[in-house]
Amino acid sequence: MLISLRFSGPCFVWVFVVQVASKISEIPAMARSSQPQGRRILVVDDSRVQRRILESQLVRSGHHVIQAETAEQALRLAESEPPDLVISDWMMDGMSGIELCQAIRRLVSDRYVYFILLTSKAEKEEIVLGLEKGADDFLIKPITGDELRARILAGDRILRMERELTEKNRLVSRAFDELRRMHDMINRDLAEARKLQQSLLRETHRDFDAGEVTLMLRPAGHVGGDLVGFFTIDRDRVGLFSIDVSGHGITSALMTARLAGFFHGVASDGNVAMTRMPDGTIQPRPPAEVAARLNAILLEEIRTDIYFTMVYAIVDLSRGRVRLVQAGHPHPMIQRPDGSVRPIGAGGLPIGLIPDGAWQDVELQMQPDDRLLIVSDGITEAENRSHVQLSDDGLAALMRDTRGLKGQAMLDALMRGVVRHAGAEPADDVSAILFDYRGPSPS
Repeated sequence: MLISLRFSGPCFVWVFVVQVASKISEIPAMARSSQPQGRRILVVDDSRVQRRILESQLVRSGHHVIQAETAEQALRLAESEPPDLVISDWMMDGMSGIELCQAIRRLVSDRYVYFILLTSKAEKEEIVLGLEKGADDFLIKPITGDELRARILAGDRILRMERELTEKNRLVSRAFDELRRMHDMINRDLAEARKLQQSLLRETHRDFDAGEVTLMLRPAGHVGGDLVGFFTIDRDRVGLFSIDVSGHGITSALMTARLAGFFHGVASDGNVAMTRMPDGTIQPRPPAEVAARLNAILLEEIRTDIYFTMVYAIVDLSRGRVRLVQAGHPHPMIQRPDGSVRPIGAGGLPIGLIPDGAWQDVELQMQPDDRLLIVSDGITEAENRSHVQLSDDGLAALMRDTRGLKGQAMLDALMRGVVRHAGAEPADDVSAILFDYRGPSPS
């Protein structure tokens, strides 16, 4: 039997096939049989006549019979080749039938042995005692052939069900082992994918003299759909981008890898945010135009149901001017030296939802010791146990609490505040860009 596991996304299809076994389909057919198959039956009785009578009746029914005069002899035979059924007298010299039953249960642990006690005792208390000690059935002497066949048939049904259950469990266990092996393989691949995705952050910090940029990226799983980064436009300008792809996991991660390529370098053919002018120089596109170009690429070239939110900003280090576009992303937050915080932008459409979407640039003037924070919704939408989100107000409060910190120390403290609010690590991917502005460098 083949089990097919299918993982799919807009850019890939993974199919894993597990071969379980064809025998699992044969098991119901075995269970439908009403005739007992030939069993190996151990007859234990200190009466030779009683053993011969039982043997004669059992052999006529197609069973293979082994005889033992004592319980000790029976144990030796069971150890060398375990029987399917045991028919044992209750009262014998030395070890009793009940003691033999318990000893065989301890001796044969890898399969079930059906145990029938022969007794002349018909009292209910004696039967209850035998069942409690491990016997499966009783035959009251004198024994008729029809009753013996009926008891053996009942035992055969139990044994067949036990064997079938054991076989099913074996097949399920084998399938589980194969699935676990595949799971481990997928986890190893995802761990490597996480390393590759983290490598998209070629730098997590850079000091530009006039200010410094610090990045944070924490996927909720092995891989995630958040992406942050920056690139140098020229000696005075730097581009910042924060992207949050819809969904989670592998599909979103593949899209972030694709989007990272759109902001690679400053050559016009390698960076969607740059364009070559008629005079041959390479200049940055306005942020709103970058959003529109990405929207067209997503809808016309990539053609996927995925969309993403984004903030893309151009920072002029020499003048402290920031020009940015907000496309469905949480509001960027500007914090002044006095600690006051206010959101920037007017929202805007996510990218990849509708054709011909329009976006507007927002301009901002930064002063020395201002800082600009751009986060994904994994931070602002982090919920506590009462399902209350952190929100922009909560983020502003955390920024005020961390006013004395800069760079990575500030982002680490910010995340500790998010975890305190949520009571646990965020369930969504989280990312952030922090730009600490010192002011123009002395010429």
